[in-house]
Amino acid sequence: MTITCVLMAGGKGERFWPKSRTHLPKQFLNISGNKSMIQQSIERLERLVDISQVFVVTNGLYAELIKAQVPHLPHDNIIIEPVGRNTAPCIGLASIIIEERFPESTMIVLPSDHIIENEEGFIKILKAGIEVAQDDKSLVTLGIKPSYPETGYGYIESTEKKALINGLEVYKVNKFVEKPDFETAQGYLESGNFYWNSGIFIWRTKVIRNYFRVLMPDVHDILETMRSAFKFTNRTEIIESEFVKMPDQSIDYGIMEKVNDIFVIPCVFGWDDVGSWTALERINDLDENGNVIKGNILNLDTKRCIIESNGKLIATLGIEDLIVVDTEDVTLICTKDKAQEVKMLLKELRMQKLEQYL
Repeated sequence: MTITCVLMAGGKGERFWPKSRTHLPKQFLNISGNKSMIQQSIERLERLVDISQVFVVTNGLYAELIKAQVPHLPHDNIIIEPVGRNTAPCIGLASIIIEERFPESTMIVLPSDHIIENEEGFIKILKAGIEVAQDDKSLVTLGIKPSYPETGYGYIESTEKKALINGLEVYKVNKFVEKPDFETAQGYLESGNFYWNSGIFIWRTKVIRNYFRVLMPDVHDILETMRSAFKFTNRTEIIESEFVKMPDQSIDYGIMEKVNDIFVIPCVFGWDDVGSWTALERINDLDENGNVIKGNILNLDTKRCIIESNGKLIATLGIEDLIVVDTEDVTLICTKDKAQEVKMLLKELRMQKLEQYL
């Protein structure tokens, strides 16, 4: 059985602005530790497979960054999307390229910008998921056991039907649900059978390709056009001409929400998607006043703040529950309860034609 891994690395990490920028998005930053998130992700996967079986899907802007940060990744394993079309076309494109190189492989799909503390536990869960995904119908996802009522994640509801694989419980999925309000998220937490949607999936390439054929025939037809043309046309040219015809659709909406044979493995391995600045409170040590402090900071009577300096001294006095991030050309100041809405600032920058700050 051949295992392949696909890292999705085309996102801009806009909620982590102004540190995450168009030219250097979140997955290429050192958020935790002394390596970038994509470097950590690939090192993690190399505990399971050879680097030749790891693929990265990204856009043309970031290909050179990937080569610089992961020089041992084979050049042909960097898959370039000419335009962003969400996760379903991204995964579809990866599937036809992997199928050509590694027929009949089992494919693990992961975001490139997540933190996982217990890597040994993570690999054990992936191996269990690989076992579950070996029939001709099953799709597998990893569900993170919620530790608080998060409103920024989608959720997965499991049924009571379960199996034991390699000592791990595996449940049939009942449904995927959208990001809830606080009261609903609280109910999910208390129920015990709802999990955060990690965006990590496991399936055989031929199985996901069949689901594309049945549930997303427009995507399947474009994939087939590209796959057939690979034999006699420049691959880059055919991807550039055909991929732009793809719909902008997530794999969750296009396939996962419509399939019966989906299984979820509940996980606790120190996972965080570092989706916004407040994630730093979860992955860093706090000072005696509950602050996350990084860089040249002088703070007095400052509580529960996230403050990061780019070298310039930041002095704070009498502030609470704020995010203060200073970069070379931008300083962000916002309340922590607005952390999920930082993208609104980027929208305003575009409207005011201030793209140099994006």
